Amino acid sequence: MNAAFGEALIERLPALRRYALSLSRRGDVADDLVQITVERAIIAADSYDPALRLEPWLFRIMRNAFIDMTRRHRTRGAEVDVFEMPEALPVDSQGQIEARLMLRSTEAAMAELSPEQREILDLVCIHELSYAEAAEVLNVPKGTVMSRLSRARLALAEKLGIK
Repeated sequence: MNAAFGEALIERLPALRRYALSLSRRGDVADDLVQITVERAIIAADSYDPALRLEPWLFRIMRNAFIDMTRRHRTRGAEVDVFEMPEALPVDSQGQIEARLMLRSTEAAMAELSPEQREILDLVCIHELSYAEAAEVLNVPKGTVMSRLSRARLALAEKLGIK
């Protein structure tokens, strides 16, 4: 692994953490996913094509790790973290409070979407991957990404009462 690859990997850690949270919806699992992704990326660094963007390659590794992890956890059953506490809403200006409430409403509405819709919204709208990059991460055709995204946006708008 060369130094440039290592630095680029470190720069992508916040994006990896966000994507891991969107996949797992649990902080501890997200941290594990980031660690697994970084380990696998370092091991496979020689197979990475520097002509391509690093994020889709890393997201693909993470998605595969998440699928592997999910398959393993199915046999164990449900696990509950008894120490997880809800965040306290800090006292802010009216605009910030409204923005936080809208964000929470959007997060709650996204949680009600199907996993495919939630994942495509996260990749394209939050992580700003192109349709082609999202298609590569999900291993589906570009047209499938476009149709899933359209349906996901409509479903989200409906759940938020926008449409």
